[in-house]
This record gives sequence, C-alpha cells and structure tokens, in this order.
Amino acid sequence: MPYTSRQTEDERLLRTDPYRQPHDFIHTDTWRVLRIMGEFVEGFENMAGLGPAVSIFGSARIPPDSPIYAAATETARLLAEAGFTIITGGGPGLMEAANKGARAGGGRSVGCTIELPFETGANPFVDLEVRFRYFFVRKIMFVKYAHAFVIFPGGFGTLDELFEALTLIQTGKIHDFPIVLYGSEFWKGMIDWARTTLLANGTIDQADVNRLQVCDDPQQICTLIVESYRQHIARKGGDPWTR
Repeated sequence: MPYTSRQTEDERLLRTDPYRQPHDFIHTDTWRVLRIMGEFVEGFENMAGLGPAVSIFGSARIPPDSPIYAAATETARLLAEAGFTIITGGGPGLMEAANKGARAGGGRSVGCTIELPFETGANPFVDLEVRFRYFFVRKIMFVKYAHAFVIFPGGFGTLDELFEALTLIQTGKIHDFPIVLYGSEFWKGMIDWARTTLLANGTIDQADVNRLQVCDDPQQICTLIVESYRQHIARKGGDPWTR
C-alpha cells in the first residue's frame, strides 16, 4: 500500500498556491486577528509609561474661537500642571484644545488617532501619536491608561466613550474612575432623561446616575480629579504620583 504523507502545518505555511490572488490572505479574518494583536502590542508599548493620565473627549467640530474650546484647553492645562498626561483622540476641535492645553501645562500630550475615510491626521499639539485601525482597540487604550474621563460637549463618538466608561464601571470592570461632564446646560437634557426615563423604569439605579458628575469650572474639574486620584492611591498605598 503506497505511503501517503500527511500535510504538515509548516508545509501549508510555506506552500504557494499559484491560483490564489497574491493579496488574498491580508483580507482574511486570520490576518485581521494578527493586525489587532499588533495594534494592542503597539498601544501597550507606547502608552505603558505615561504615568497618571486623564482622557479628554469632545466634538471635533468645535472651532477655536468657542468658549468651550477655551475651557477644554484650560482644563487640560491645569491637569497637566497637576502631573497628569492628557490623552485625546488626536483630532481637531476639542481634542486639539485638550492637547494644546497639555502642552501649555508642560505635560505629555497623547493622541490616539483612528483611520477614517475623512481623516485629517493628528492635530499639531500631539507629542505622541498612537494610530489605530480598530475603534475597540483604541477605546481600550483610553480606559486602560486613564484615571479619569472628562467629557466635553460632543456627538456620537463622545457619547460612545461616555457610555462605554459608564458600562465598565457598572459591571465592575473598572473602579475609582471619575467621569466628569463639562457644560451643565449641554448635558442637562440627557441627565434629566436618565432620571425620568431610565431610573423611573428601573433600567438603571440611583448609583448609576450619581456617577455623572457635572461641572462648569476647569479648576473644579482638576481639583476633583486630583483628589480622587490621591484617594485611590491612598487605598492602595504608595507614592500618589507613581502608578
């Protein structure tokens, strides 16, 4: 009986199929998994040494002459002077404002940019750009390396980051994580809806509502985050400015 050898994994790896399109593999799910792994590795390597950080979110459409832009810049400046790295999505608008404030405050200015059809690249105030293809990998970086979120007025992307953080806290995935909403007038409708609809119907509880801290003063935001971080470190022990 003739001997038939079993094809090994190495043989499959090294085999070239002459009928296969030369770039087919890079469009397979297997290749995507490798890309995803690569994005995690690059993100971890670039961001692991940031120290205490705050992620700041807000609309890309707010112009530099807006009072909200000025408030985002001032908030980031105060946080940078207090020892925090500032992390944003690296784009224009309020992301640019926060990166600008970080630089003005002598802190590290990080932009986690994302590949988009209408991309404009990182804003000029980003010192460290970490680029992503996949939103979910990028969102993990925002949470993993931040000790707080500051949410300025924004659209769907800003709301996505807000509710992602709230869900992670609600399900016990992250702890001791302040979420501060800047602009009481802007967020009033959403918070009222959360109370009168979500809370009233029992889909969330009062503790979930209480996690939404609203503030209109950059200095108060900074003080709140600094105090929260000091309490967090005190519970763990150690130098309050060493992660």
